[in-house]
Amino acid sequence: MLYIVLAVLMIALDQAVKYWAFTSLQAQQTIPLIENVFHLTYVENRGAAFSMFAQFDSRWIFVTLAVVISVIIGVALCKGWMQNALGRWSLVLVAAGALGNAIDRVIHGFVVDLFDFRLIHFPVFNVADIFICVGGLLFVLYFLFFHKDDDNKDNSQIVERDNHE
Repeated sequence: MLYIVLAVLMIALDQAVKYWAFTSLQAQQTIPLIENVFHLTYVENRGAAFSMFAQFDSRWIFVTLAVVISVIIGVALCKGWMQNALGRWSLVLVAAGALGNAIDRVIHGFVVDLFDFRLIHFPVFNVADIFICVGGLLFVLYFLFFHKDDDNKDNSQIVERDNHE
């Protein structure tokens, strides 16, 4: 239940920032916070991550994908497939980000992006993208360093028995 409440709060934060960008930043186009380094820039992203696949109307494909991924994440959390909080939080972040961007696609037909790191020419992104990237990174760290595969646990018990016989 806690994960659902926090995911909803993350989605609300993402939507509030995008609402501000849509209603206020759009008219100004860009606000330099640190000239030529970091700007708030209004961008309508009609593709996937970093505007990939923007050349065709992929909105409903990505909305469907976000919903399917979020349902799978919900099942994984309910079934306890993640063995610790890091694994669970990684999934919550990914689901919140995916659903935040899906809401934009349904409402506007595009995703509102606004964080613009010009110093390194990085694609413009939003709060939901941050959740997805951080969640994805935490997910990789979880599987590399913390997830214990049940098959490995069973195999180690067999090896221990063989060594004792």
